[in-house]
Amino acid sequence: MVALVWTEWHGVRQPEAALAFGALIAVGEAIRCVEAPPALPGGSGVPDPRGEPAPVAAAGALAYALLGRLGGEPTPHGVLQVVTVVVAASLAGLVAPLALGCPVDPGHTARRVLTVAFAAVCFQPLHRTGLLGSWFGHGPYLVGYLLTLLALTALCDAVLAAALARARTGWPYGPLLRDELRSLPGVAAAVCATAVVMPLTVAVAGLWPVPVLAVPLLLIQYSYRRYAGIRATYRQTIASLARSTEIAGYTPTGHAREVAALSRAVGRELGLSEPRLTVLEYAALMHDIGQLSLLDPVPAGATEPLSAAEQRKIALLGGAVVRQTGVPAEVAQVVERQADPYREQPLAARIVRAVNAYTELVSGPGAEGAAGAAALRALERLRLATARDFDPVVVETLATVLSRQVYGRPR
Repeated sequence: MVALVWTEWHGVRQPEAALAFGALIAVGEAIRCVEAPPALPGGSGVPDPRGEPAPVAAAGALAYALLGRLGGEPTPHGVLQVVTVVVAASLAGLVAPLALGCPVDPGHTARRVLTVAFAAVCFQPLHRTGLLGSWFGHGPYLVGYLLTLLALTALCDAVLAAALARARTGWPYGPLLRDELRSLPGVAAAVCATAVVMPLTVAVAGLWPVPVLAVPLLLIQYSYRRYAGIRATYRQTIASLARSTEIAGYTPTGHAREVAALSRAVGRELGLSEPRLTVLEYAALMHDIGQLSLLDPVPAGATEPLSAAEQRKIALLGGAVVRQTGVPAEVAQVVERQADPYREQPLAARIVRAVNAYTELVSGPGAEGAAGAAALRALERLRLATARDFDPVVVETLATVLSRQVYGRPR
């Protein structure tokens, strides 16, 4: 509000530059929201809370924050006008998605405003007072300063993105921040490079190179959408294959999705990274597929009451089937080792086994009484079997997840 009032009082300085960069930001924001592909799946099919990147809008906003000269002349705008232009352009970019009924994310816009304000505060005062030119000149040292500043801005954005996802989902902050930092060498690197090249080019050539420099980012955004669509389709294919046991009557309807959603929540609580969570989710979806090789179905599809030898047989059969589907080898390894003693299992197999047992005990034919009482009895059964079958850390993490809203269950 301070920035908007200040800009309204003093007027927009160099309106042609503000209009050019504002239009770039608005177009980038509209492209991000309109006709977005299926989001990368989170637990139980929940869209990834980090959302789809908007490289065009982000690069345009950062470039305007770092704009010091235009066609050889110094630019008079400051931090408050940068904030005003970014806010106004971002809101203008949301008009078309709202008119078309597309979902919009005000948190994403607020995050961009904060990160751009950070970059502007670190650049504009030094530029306007002449200290930036006296310290770094206009050569490679200035480029190094801009790259360092944008690296710090990217870190600031990662911290805010992880905090926003933590507030929305309740997931642990550490793994969310780690996933954000791991994604920085990808789209964020291209955004930062363009945000450096754009103001340096505009300083000499004027505003006409702005749309040309935005073309590579448009291609990046298009490639990301293609990748997101392919990954969503791949997950849907695996989920459809996992439903074969339900269609054949070997397991209850929705059992695989239930185990996958809860396994992913437990894995995230334990701090697994996004790639390992994906392997865990795929293995949980396909953990019962070995039952298709049995001549007689297991009653209600519950494998926990079976003997260790029978559980081991089903697990090995399931691993053999999974290896023929083309999914990563780690998924097949988790499926075929889910019946081993937990000390010999990878962590993903420990999670799948404990969650599967809990789900069967809660919703199986032997479950009695109210849902809350059945859940307590199921957790007690798991705790009593932690000597050999279940990892006590996984069991307690499962209890923690079930006691909160992370998994979407009532307390």
